Amino acid sequence: MLDVAVIEEPAVAEASLDPIRSRILAALAEPGSAAMLAGRLGLPRQKINYHLKELEKHGLVELEQERRKGNVTERVYRAIAASYVISPSALGAISPDPDRSPDQLSARWLLALGSRLVQEVGALLTGAARAQRRVASFGIDAEVRFASAADRAAFADELAQTVAGLVSRYHDESAAGGRRHRVIVGLHQIPDALPSSTPKPETETEAGQEN
Repeated sequence: MLDVAVIEEPAVAEASLDPIRSRILAALAEPGSAAMLAGRLGLPRQKINYHLKELEKHGLVELEQERRKGNVTERVYRAIAASYVISPSALGAISPDPDRSPDQLSARWLLALGSRLVQEVGALLTGAARAQRRVASFGIDAEVRFASAADRAAFADELAQTVAGLVSRYHDESAAGGRRHRVIVGLHQIPDALPSSTPKPETETEAGQEN
């Protein structure tokens, strides 16, 4: 089972977002049959069977084994991944495009950069899975608490200069066999609440940028 599977097709995304099917996918982190899932989820077996067929058709679950129970053959399924990410490519022409209006101080542009990151890394993972290879990548995740908006602005300026210097030092446009890589650095306020609630971000004046 994969840690994360990337969904790139609109029909597959639609199938995964159905509330019952998402519950089935979560339950199938451990292999189970329709009868077992009916007990776990408190749903009729017939309904579970219908949704299992749809999930299997879209490649979100796979058959683990078949076993005989009397005159009945029980089919045991498992999810292909522990979790899923829907690539913005599933949205086609309406997916976010950071090239439309680049603005380092725009939270919406940062979101568009993140969407492109998901789309590009997702495509790499999909291709690597088919070729049975790994994707070379690197990530940094850190938290910083600023005493003031001025400190945050100074941090952003120094970070931008540092990244620009590193890129200038190592970029070689003429390198034979060189491979292009994308560097993305983002800075954003950490929401105080879960997505189901409405966090209270800084105002535009306080943040010095769009929220």
